[in-house]
Amino acid sequence: MLATVRRMGELLEGMDPLDIAECERRCLPPWQIVQNTDDASVAKAFGAIEIGLWDLRGKAWGQPLHLLLGGKVRDAVPFTEYFAFREGRETGPEAVAEHCLAMREAHGSTLFEGKLIQGDPLLEIRTVKLLRRALGPEPTIRLDSNMQWSLPTAIRILREIEPYDVRNYEDPVATFEEMAALRRHSSIRFSSHVPDLRRAVALGTPDAIVVNFAVLGGIGRAVRFIGACEAMGVDFWCYSGDAGVCTAAYLHVSAAMPWIREPSQSLFRWQLGDVIEGGPFRQKNDVVQVPDGPGLGVCLDHEALACWHRHFVDHGPLDHFHDPAAPGRMRRLPLG
Repeated sequence: MLATVRRMGELLEGMDPLDIAECERRCLPPWQIVQNTDDASVAKAFGAIEIGLWDLRGKAWGQPLHLLLGGKVRDAVPFTEYFAFREGRETGPEAVAEHCLAMREAHGSTLFEGKLIQGDPLLEIRTVKLLRRALGPEPTIRLDSNMQWSLPTAIRILREIEPYDVRNYEDPVATFEEMAALRRHSSIRFSSHVPDLRRAVALGTPDAIVVNFAVLGGIGRAVRFIGACEAMGVDFWCYSGDAGVCTAAYLHVSAAMPWIREPSQSLFRWQLGDVIEGGPFRQKNDVVQVPDGPGLGVCLDHEALACWHRHFVDHGPLDHFHDPAAPGRMRRLPLG
């Protein structure tokens, strides 16, 4: 990926950075070829560059990104809090419930999403029941299994948790076809990180696509993708775990697009570090205010950027599945 970004940088030398369409033509083959080769790395690499080009355009014109996209329909964007079983922290259902209650007390949080997959369906069922009893009927609870449940196990789990008003279950099974079969047994909404809108529409599920903008090839393609989701009645919200630059892009696009109606994911309070001044973002009363500065409305923290660059050079990309306390063992959850 790094070599691809460097090569694209060479191709873009001397280009007009405001001509984003021509920059894309320089860096990417036609989109049908990108899809046919099943190599998303080039789209992701250009997507990262393209987000920077939109920031540059906004700063050059002295306008925030949301205004370049047509203006904002909301001043603040909702994000969920996160919960999971974490070694040394929330190791059981009671601790997970206490964590969510603490987030509500400290930050006014009423939107919660998390992963409870430990290979034990009864543990997930018990935790959902305890969460709903602890939080009461109003707060939102969403779940994510990272595609880990088999179809029979997912049917069993969803049958048990449906009375506890789970708003959405992300990737409960591994394929859209299994999700369509699961739909016959549950009215809980489904979402997926797989941005295959055609197949979602053909099968009638998932109900929402959840990805980051780099995966889609940048902000311009994300706007078109979200518009297609709206036309097809498929919801869209933004991915979790990104640093401040991409999160700022989420804020502006979500502010400018009425169709993004559901809260986006966040790991803000679990984030190890960031590269923007004042980062990471933090939600209060479930929302983050949309920056009004030009471009993305954020500035790089050059000291933090140098720190994380050194970390990358010395250790390579962050591996959120590696557990330093247990060499040779991979975590089930991709958490910091």
